Amino acid sequence: MELIIFLIIGALAGFAAGLFGVGGGTIIVPLLFIVFTQMDYSPDSIMHLALGTSLATIIVTSISSLMAHNKKGAVMWPVFKNLAPGLAIGCFLGAGIAGQISGLYLQLIVGLFLLWVAYKMFFGGQKQVVSHANDVAGANTELPSKPKQLAAGGVIGIASAIFGIGGGSLTVPYLTRYGVVMQKAVGTSAACGLPIAIAGALGFMFFGMQQQVDVPNTVGFVHIYAFLGISIMSFFTAKLGAKVAHILSPELLKKCFAILLTVVGCYFLFKGLI
Repeated sequence: MELIIFLIIGALAGFAAGLFGVGGGTIIVPLLFIVFTQMDYSPDSIMHLALGTSLATIIVTSISSLMAHNKKGAVMWPVFKNLAPGLAIGCFLGAGIAGQISGLYLQLIVGLFLLWVAYKMFFGGQKQVVSHANDVAGANTELPSKPKQLAAGGVIGIASAIFGIGGGSLTVPYLTRYGVVMQKAVGTSAACGLPIAIAGALGFMFFGMQQQVDVPNTVGFVHIYAFLGISIMSFFTAKLGAKVAHILSPELLKKCFAILLTVVGCYFLFKGLI
């Protein structure tokens, strides 16, 4: 029965990721939080399990996304090589930091993050138009030095672990800020999601085992059944979501998703404050 529930979550997360053009983490973390709560898992472990499992599933989806973007020549591999070590180290350490934060505070942190993402999606239309104009014109790319890129990767990695995401919400704005065109920023971000997901999942497994999590079917803070079910289904349904997205209005989709994230973010804050 558990596996069926996780297959359904994977189907929803993959479809939403393809439909709204965002990483599955923003969908997977809230859904897992609700399911793990209904399963009466320890309140101190629920949020950590949701974050760790989310990062583990992103390993599979990021490989698929990376291959698709690489075929189009949208991955800036030299930039990836500069960012990747910082992303991996930062995300592993971020898992350790998350492990020291109580489940209550993690709920509040993730709730605020989802509200921020919702705000950016709802009011980011004008910026996206400007960004698209820059893409067409061919903006100049002047990225910081290698040490600065390494440091930026570390910060993005830490944040990605705490929020349970692949880092796209942070990597894309970082790259476009320095003149990288949107297509290559998204493609490179997709590649960066792989070291983030691998290091984050390993970190949550390692630090979770240190805390001896008493939850069945888990390795540290990663739920194995949830990982398998979500990974399998999201891989297929993401393509379906992308096809539907081309039929509907992109702006309407983004606003609907922003409303959904606002509701979920408020839910986290409400649960954390009462």
